[in-house]
Amino acid sequence: MREDRKLIVTADDFGLSLPVNEAVERAHRQGILSAASLMVGAHAAEDAVERARRLPSLGVGLHLTLLDGRPVLPPEDVPDLVGPDGRFPTDPFRFGVTLYFSPEMQRQANAEINAQFEHFFATGLKMDHVNGHRHFHLHPVVLRAIARMAPRFDRPPVRVPLEPFGPSFRANRDRAFGRLASWFFYFLQTRGIRRQLIDGGIPSNDHVFGLYDSGAMTEDRFLRLLDHLPYGVSEIYCHPATRRWEGPDNPPSSHRPEEELGALLSPAVKTKIDELSLKLSSHRSVLDGAAERPV
Repeated sequence: MREDRKLIVTADDFGLSLPVNEAVERAHRQGILSAASLMVGAHAAEDAVERARRLPSLGVGLHLTLLDGRPVLPPEDVPDLVGPDGRFPTDPFRFGVTLYFSPEMQRQANAEINAQFEHFFATGLKMDHVNGHRHFHLHPVVLRAIARMAPRFDRPPVRVPLEPFGPSFRANRDRAFGRLASWFFYFLQTRGIRRQLIDGGIPSNDHVFGLYDSGAMTEDRFLRLLDHLPYGVSEIYCHPATRRWEGPDNPPSSHRPEEELGALLSPAVKTKIDELSLKLSSHRSVLDGAAERPV
């Protein structure tokens, strides 16, 4: 475990919509956002890439998508991965079990994962990190594919989504059982994954926050959490947007994307980071030992 405290603040779903892209650009230019995870097959991916090229200090990574989205390959090339509407399924458990036992689905999934990596490569952006939409990169088939592709992309850091119970509960003082259950569930899922990443020479974060409070990383939650941030490299991830939008990829009703953007732009949050002398970085810059980005 590292003996200092470093912080990565990531926006997931970059490219999902124009409101998300607008929020990412604004939160990086004017706020504390240091990284964003790009959905290369999403509706507004091209706009996201254009914005990212204007933001060289933003760490842009690949948000692998095999759930709740569209493939970058033609649907007829991955028929076992999509429904009649050409979209990936929404049920991670059923899809994950079927994928695990189906060699043909695994072949199609590997082809799609390779295609998403290639799409990212074609943008010319340096891959800052890799994670999965709805954390589906934890699936053994997906993780093996990431490990196989990683050397070509200079082994980008991979998110290990394990939110430590102690700091999470002390910061929020609510839903103790739910937070403990969430920690135990992801502990079981991730206990062997970090070792696999280490064996493959792939770096990862020490802690993650935003897992149990997904879509609700508001200003007050940020402020409380910063006071309880543990030693090591912590990633706080969120889903900001400048406004809601209509369509199949609109945010869940429980999410508060505008409030999350407000937290990223909050002067109080920026001041708190300064007061705590936290080092705010992209994934590669902190995990590869490069210079941190000033707040």
